[in-house]
Amino acid sequence: MKKIVLDHNEYEVIKDYKNAFYPEEITEKYTDYFEEFDYILGDYSYDKLRLKGFCNVKNKNYKEWNDYNKMDEYLKNFCSYDCRYFILKKIKQNPKENEENA
Repeated sequence: MKKIVLDHNEYEVIKDYKNAFYPEEITEKYTDYFEEFDYILGDYSYDKLRLKGFCNVKNKNYKEWNDYNKMDEYLKNFCSYDCRYFILKKIKQNPKENEENA
């Protein structure tokens, strides 16, 4: 099981389609914008890494457009056909964020 820590948030790689998971590239692209999401999808459309955040319904930041259950639809409609991609699931949140939300 592959894992990565980004800004003190720990993520697990739950899907790595066509060996798309490259930690160095993800670290370069990741910003604190993605901290509010439960999942991060990274796809290589036109040979460039793009990141998109998704949420579970229970997440306070949940919106219809970032619904985790619509990830397949996003891949089909907004990514290159049969592109390489990976999905990260947040398994441990930044302690600083937890203190701010307490």
